[in-house]
Amino acid sequence: AARTAPTLEALRALMEAFDGCALKHTATRLVFADGNPQARVMFVGEAPGREEDIEGLPFVGRSGKLLDRMIAAIGLDRSKAYIANVIPWRPPGNRTPTPQETQVCLPFIQRHIELVNPDVLVTLGNPSTQALLGTREGIMRTRGKWIDYDTGTRTIRAVATFHPAYLLRSPSYKRLSWQDLRAIAKVLQPATAS
Repeated sequence: AARTAPTLEALRALMEAFDGCALKHTATRLVFADGNPQARVMFVGEAPGREEDIEGLPFVGRSGKLLDRMIAAIGLDRSKAYIANVIPWRPPGNRTPTPQETQVCLPFIQRHIELVNPDVLVTLGNPSTQALLGTREGIMRTRGKWIDYDTGTRTIRAVATFHPAYLLRSPSYKRLSWQDLRAIAKVLQPATAS
């Protein structure tokens, strides 16, 4: 059904009505996306947490504030970026989504990416990287490497970096994340320089 959604609004309505994922019944609300759907860069995390579930927006808690600082460091903010998650409903107790839950939600985020059609796709953390970029390798090996992401209609440049929540727990990796952000800024540069 996700494939048939002609617009982001239609996709959101489909997801609101979707009953194929049990997480919907334990979450407070659907966490669809935040930011500018015309943005050239799209960030995709794993699943909403408690604050996100309450507010209905992705990345609004502590890790969201760090993500805001990370994108601000390369001259972006939520009006110039688009943010979503592979899983749109909060897993109970912030547990890791099961492979089945990820598979059920995957067509939605794939269509979401296709409709936003960014120039750069940034996966945040291992789960979203493995789900979207089709790799079994860990984030330490995949981060910072450009991968072609095929939407079916075009190829988007994709790169993985650490999830902000991981950086809050392991601040020593912020330096590597900064290298990833600079690489993203460089790819976005040609069209932003006027």
